[in-house]
Amino acid sequence: MFVATPAPQESMPKYIFVTGGVVSSVGKGITTAALGRILKSRNISVSIQKLDPYLNVDPGTMSPYQHGEVFVTSDGAETDLDLGHYERFIDEELTKASSVTTGQIYQAVIAKERKGEFLGGTIQAIPHVTNEIKSHVRAIARETEAQVVIVEVGGTVGDIEGQPFLEAIRQIRREERPEDTLSIHVTFLPHVGSTNELKTKPTQHSVRELRSAGIQPDVILCRADHEVTADLRRKIALFCDVEERGVISLPTVESIYQVPIVLQDENLGDYVIEKMRLDAAPRDLAQWREMVDRLEHPTGRVSVAVVGKYVELHDAYLSIKEALIHAGIAHQVRVDIRWVHSERLEQEPVGSLLDGVDGILVCPGFGERGIEGKLEAARYARENKIPYLGVCLGMQIMVIEYARHVLGLLGANSTEFNVQTPQPVISMLSEQLGIEDKGGTMRLGSYPCRLIPGTKAAAAYAVDEVMERHRHRYEFNNAYRDQLAAAGLIASGTSPDGSLVEICELVDHPFMLGSQFHPEFRSRPDRPQPLFREFVGAARQLRSAVDAGLIGTQREPVRAAGA
Repeated sequence: MFVATPAPQESMPKYIFVTGGVVSSVGKGITTAALGRILKSRNISVSIQKLDPYLNVDPGTMSPYQHGEVFVTSDGAETDLDLGHYERFIDEELTKASSVTTGQIYQAVIAKERKGEFLGGTIQAIPHVTNEIKSHVRAIARETEAQVVIVEVGGTVGDIEGQPFLEAIRQIRREERPEDTLSIHVTFLPHVGSTNELKTKPTQHSVRELRSAGIQPDVILCRADHEVTADLRRKIALFCDVEERGVISLPTVESIYQVPIVLQDENLGDYVIEKMRLDAAPRDLAQWREMVDRLEHPTGRVSVAVVGKYVELHDAYLSIKEALIHAGIAHQVRVDIRWVHSERLEQEPVGSLLDGVDGILVCPGFGERGIEGKLEAARYARENKIPYLGVCLGMQIMVIEYARHVLGLLGANSTEFNVQTPQPVISMLSEQLGIEDKGGTMRLGSYPCRLIPGTKAAAAYAVDEVMERHRHRYEFNNAYRDQLAAAGLIASGTSPDGSLVEICELVDHPFMLGSQFHPEFRSRPDRPQPLFREFVGAARQLRSAVDAGLIGTQREPVRAAGA
């Protein structure tokens, strides 16, 4: 009898679903990113996706106070800040497929209904909404061809907004082979000071809530500020019906970059690889450990003032903060950030807030609140030869300040802040004229930038052309380019056709440079972004000169704001 030989089975993607319980901000995003790093270090290709339960299509129109920073992908998606963590840890450029919101899901379902794809049917959460969620999850696997897709669900288990996502995950787990899906539940173990105990009951309740949605976790990751003992692990394993090896401790650490090391030492990677039957290389986080060692053992310190209008919430400038840390690692210095509210610079002596810093970074943003304070920061950096880095709006601020106080164009401004300004050195991009919708309509995503030879920008990158990510509506007004260049502020990076100024710098300053794009989005802990690296390098040189007594600590006399 002839027996046909079965065809080799196509390699199927595997899915890891990460949920959270007990409290929000428990560390799901960092856990997801760290696990991605562990798997990638073992030659397993990884992509990551975030499912966000809010009804906004994206966070692009949200206040930073509500959401933190908006992270922009290379293809122009405005996304959650967790995508920044994902990229920094796995060192892969993600796309819009990595960010899925309830708003996007409903928008897609309604669009199909309007096209008549559901004629005769009633649109319901199950199966239409859940099917759309599943299609997005499976789409990223097809797009990236990753062996493993890690999917983080925003919010906490029990939130009504997240229920459709949990149901979709339950269905996926039912539809795929057992070894092709895995559930990780991140919980928090509160510490009761009066009894000096970690309490497991909230974790038990959270897991019960997850199981009520039809999802049995395979791994419970226990976040805690104190040691999770073996007895506690056994208790959690017993009451939550998981293997004891699947109860993983994640203590609070000083740096997020320690998390992959902690989780590897807790054998999370080994357990996941075993459960999912993955073909993996041996453990290898040697380079990551070396990077963390440099981070933990700096040979010096520099102080950088980060000037913005949302500095009360550091997450509003998360990628900037991390890019400064990365640059510090490269120079083996600790970067001490002095958070300076731009409105305070309008009300208090500038020197009292900025004196003694080794660098000044002016943040991106929109709207006129705090603008005059940012201008004072730029002027202080220029006049006192303090290294300066301007990001997006920070570049525009640098141009406005120079036009006012060096060229004498006292009315110089951006048309964003004053439509009637007599000297619009910053004006709206022509492509933005007439656009009324606010969401997703800016100049977004990666664009090429041609570097001008002989400039600090060109020296930093050491290449002729780079791709950097943008998020803006306003741009340097070319009508003032020659006038500013003759006075010492030059365009050191432009669009390939020369029509858009992407980088400006001062010729006679140790380091005063601004970029219209957001360089922070492409920084990595083991490969710092070049402009941030050179900025921190210049700050270190200033600090060394001050420490050696070559430069005095006393700055120029401080003017009243606006003088």
